[in-house]
Amino acid sequence: MDPRQKSVYLTFDDGPIPEATPFILDVLDRYGIKATFFMVGDNARKYPHLLQEVRSRGHRIGNHTFNHIGGFRWLSWKYLANAEKANELLQTDLFRPPHGWMKTMQYERLRRHYRIIMWDLVTRDYSKWMTANDVVANVKLYARNGSIITFHDSLKSIDKLKSALPESIEWLKSQGYEFKVFD
Repeated sequence: MDPRQKSVYLTFDDGPIPEATPFILDVLDRYGIKATFFMVGDNARKYPHLLQEVRSRGHRIGNHTFNHIGGFRWLSWKYLANAEKANELLQTDLFRPPHGWMKTMQYERLRRHYRIIMWDLVTRDYSKWMTANDVVANVKLYARNGSIITFHDSLKSIDKLKSALPESIEWLKSQGYEFKVFD
C-alpha cells in the first residue's frame, strides 16, 4: 500500500459468525468505515445471511479457505480445492492464507485468480494472553501509512473487540488516518 497516503485498511478474518460479525458491522457503520472480511467458507455456508449482510452494508469479501487450513500442512491440490470450494460461496477476487503462510506452488496458482492480501499489523485480538488494552496498544504502536490491520470476527476475539475496536478506530481517526478498502 502507498506509504505516502495517510490511510489504513481494516480487515477481519475467520467469520462470519453471529456472535461477532453483527457487532463489528454496527461499529463500522457508526464510524462510516468500510472494511474487508476474509471469510471462512464453512462459516459463510452456515450463516449465509451474515455473508449477505456484510455485502449489503458495502464491505469487501475475501477468501480465507473453506476450513481455515494452513497451506504447509496440506497437499497443494487439496489446499487449492479447499480455497475453490470457499469461493463457490464467496465469489471474490481477494485471498488471504490462514496463518499467513502457504507453499510457493499454492501461491503461484492462487495469484492467477486472486489478489493475495497479507497484512503488516496483526492486533492479536485472538490471543488469550492479550487484553483489549493490549490490542489497542498494538494498533497505536504499529499502525503506519498504508497499514493493513487485521482483527478477527471470532469467538476468541469478540470480548476484546467490544472496546478495542471502537478505541482503535477513534485513535486512528485522531491521528488523521483515512480508511480504505481494496479495489
